[in-house]
Amino acid sequence: MDAGGYRTRYLHAGDDSLPPLLLLHGIGGHCEAYARNLDRHGAYFDTWAIDLIGHGRSAKPDHPYEISHYVDHVLRIMDARGWNRIHISGESLGGWVASRLAADHPDRVDRVVLNTAGGSQADPVVMDRIRSLSMRAAENPEWDFIKARVEWLMADAKDATEDIVACRQSIYSQTGFAEAMKNAMVLQDMEVRKRNLMLAEDYGRIEAPTLVLWTSHDPTADVSEGRRISSMIPGSVFEVMQGCGHWPQWEDVDTFNRIHINFLRGLPLDAPLSAP
Repeated sequence: MDAGGYRTRYLHAGDDSLPPLLLLHGIGGHCEAYARNLDRHGAYFDTWAIDLIGHGRSAKPDHPYEISHYVDHVLRIMDARGWNRIHISGESLGGWVASRLAADHPDRVDRVVLNTAGGSQADPVVMDRIRSLSMRAAENPEWDFIKARVEWLMADAKDATEDIVACRQSIYSQTGFAEAMKNAMVLQDMEVRKRNLMLAEDYGRIEAPTLVLWTSHDPTADVSEGRRISSMIPGSVFEVMQGCGHWPQWEDVDTFNRIHINFLRGLPLDAPLSAP
């Protein structure tokens, strides 16, 4: 789609008679992060997984990407689709963007899911690891380098399946992709990251019902960080998925779909998924 001048790639399930749901991937990611969830969510929501600017096969304007740029992209998508309000769910970077959108534009958001979300802290060890793995894969998109980057996301390396590695290798092999990755990695620079962080007062301004979803084996931060984020968001729900790393929506599809869909529908998280 053309989102206010940005060529934006998406995967879509459902139809426009259903409530709109936007799914946001993490840093260096792409909309296939939700490939295993789209069909189920499309039964309940007008579901869109998108490639953020600088990522996947969407537009890659040549400038460093800070959180305000991603939020602007989301607002352009909403305007292009004619959505006044949406449900929004983001993983890692996507959760950072979703939290900033919810804090700064409460009138545009119905419900929010922060899935192993970034943006609450600046851990130099994690930041260096993300940058080194991502830049190596983008500058030299050989199978083993791409696979190592994908394996980092998973609690169990077997979940770095050949299909998702091949998909990412194709994306990372695009002409000019390494430069776009460099622009995305600016958030791993301490000074830039600190001026983009979500502070307690920012989380405190989130009015929408919010689920903070964490995992037992997240490589970016332990469960206590997810619990801390939740404590700063008024009325938020906190849930931990066991046996997962940074991509619970991929690693444990059935559990994620149940928790995620039930929350977005305002139902108990442990309820069996009922018909739409």
